[in-house]
Amino acid sequence: MPPRLDLLEERVRSWRIPPRASELRGLRLLYDTPVPGGPTLAIVRSATRANHRLDPFDALVFVTHAVGLARRHHLSPEFFCATLLQESGFNPDALSVAGAIGIAQFTLETADGAGVDPFNWADAMRGSADLLGGYVNAYDRVYPDPYAAALAAYNAGPSAVARYHGVPPYAETRDYIADIYDRWSRIDRDATGLRRQRRKRAHA
Repeated sequence: MPPRLDLLEERVRSWRIPPRASELRGLRLLYDTPVPGGPTLAIVRSATRANHRLDPFDALVFVTHAVGLARRHHLSPEFFCATLLQESGFNPDALSVAGAIGIAQFTLETADGAGVDPFNWADAMRGSADLLGGYVNAYDRVYPDPYAAALAAYNAGPSAVARYHGVPPYAETRDYIADIYDRWSRIDRDATGLRRQRRKRAHA
């Protein structure tokens, strides 16, 4: 059954905060300033640079929520937010040609199996953090890079990871992982001034 676009639009509109005061326009500094900040501000800058339609205040709301979820699931906030950036650019009304919906790009089938409302950005983030956190925990001490294996499971499915004992040899999946690692590296650089050592594409 195709996603209902009228329902998607209604859910997207419902989350927005009432019109902001003019002082909040100063939040452009969150991504204009070159001065390193904490991970939250670095992620906000990355999000607004990657998605020019994303209002800085909205980005701050999304990123603050995502960072809290990442920490509760024992994930690197930079990693989790780099994944959301790759999936949707923190766009709560993103819709792919394959029918993936929302900020975490769940299909209706996957969302139903995970008990997630993909039309609700906060619930979709929760479901994404739960899945990725579970994969990272399951693959820790099993594969050399549990984060890469978790991304492979998120993109291609855990059965593909099990079949190939790590990241499968799918070009799409390997490019997906490499793109997220690049985003992760840029966020780290913004937050600390240091570049994460680039890892090989052939993880695990």
